[in-house]
Amino acid sequence: MAENNASFVRHELIKEQVPPVSERGLVKWVRENLFSSPFNAIMTVLSLWVIYSIIAGSAPWFINGVWNASSVRECYDILDGVSGACFAVLKERFPQLIYGFKYPATEYWRPNITTLLLLVALAPVLFRKLPRQLLAFSIIYPFLAYWLIWGGTILVPVVAFLGFAAGVYCFRRFSTNAFALGVIVGVIVASIFWLFGGYLSEANETFLSLQAVPSRDMGGLMLNLLLGTIACSVSIPLGIFLALGRQSSMPIIKWICVVFIEFIRGVPLITLLFVANVILAFFFPPDTSIDLILRVIIMMTFFNSAYIAEVVRGGLAALPSGQYEAANSLGLDYAQSMRLIILPQALKISIPGIVNVSVGMLKDTTLVSIISMFDLVGMIRGPILSTSEWNGVYWELFGCAAAIFFVVCFSISKYSQWLERQLETSNR
Repeated sequence: MAENNASFVRHELIKEQVPPVSERGLVKWVRENLFSSPFNAIMTVLSLWVIYSIIAGSAPWFINGVWNASSVRECYDILDGVSGACFAVLKERFPQLIYGFKYPATEYWRPNITTLLLLVALAPVLFRKLPRQLLAFSIIYPFLAYWLIWGGTILVPVVAFLGFAAGVYCFRRFSTNAFALGVIVGVIVASIFWLFGGYLSEANETFLSLQAVPSRDMGGLMLNLLLGTIACSVSIPLGIFLALGRQSSMPIIKWICVVFIEFIRGVPLITLLFVANVILAFFFPPDTSIDLILRVIIMMTFFNSAYIAEVVRGGLAALPSGQYEAANSLGLDYAQSMRLIILPQALKISIPGIVNVSVGMLKDTTLVSIISMFDLVGMIRGPILSTSEWNGVYWELFGCAAAIFFVVCFSISKYSQWLERQLETSNR
């Protein structure tokens, strides 16, 4: 008799079972990342012990911190032998840490507004999803910021903006036939307008005028942000031009860029700052006074642009030759191929390097304290610690400076990582 093998078909799905505790949630993460092997388990235990030791040793110092005192001696009297920080120096000298000790207290609203407007101006540049019409304010912002920070008549930034617009027009007008000619003509026209604005401001000092603040009265964190923002913003396009010039087929242009890049990269930044402070003035006509901040910005921009040029050159070298051939096959000239095809891809590759150089430049702005410019670190080393009231307070002041720079630099780093993910179109 034949065996009856009837097939069984289930009409209902089996209910989902809850994974074991070791395969889900925090337990799974800890097991896979912290205790995946005996060596990792030992390193995890040692790391936890180090973290506990640091927290246990520093927690009383923070918890017992004194925020209300007029001097370090009064802090010690309040602590009465107990370990604790003297945070009162941060509260007492906060305006000096941010604005310097000479910037008029009645004008603090000007750098505050300038900083807020900086975020507004950077928003359409950093985030592509915002309306492109906001870029108009980003173009106007540098001239508005100059007027707010330095003061004086508004005619100077207005004429400078007109010169910038005329220079851009001349560049676009002449670069169709000769790219270098367009750059030269644009710079000459913008310089003429800038000189005209200087003479015009001397004749009309009261027209929409703010209280003039000389550069020697600026300091604190405001000076660091001022130097870092301007140097990084100007050095990026200058570095791109240097990278393109180094790959140029014209020997004169190529070797000028090569000599400039290699010389700047072979000299320490502190040497360039001393040159800006002492030697650079000898290259200008007699009886000419060039602002020290302008001289420092020039040297820091040159220094940063040389490193960015090498980063961009690496991005250009990473592109396959087929991209250049594709641009030529489309009938594009040099400027069009670079603007539409080559540079967008090269800059995407160069984002980590450009951000790394820019962050380093922002931190290097503290070196200006060596040439008697009272930035954030210079204010701590000079006017604050030299007073009898706060002499001997080090950890609180330098820890505050380190925390400020960490927040700014870490934010820039996280933004660059986000931008890399947004531009990673090859894996979509």
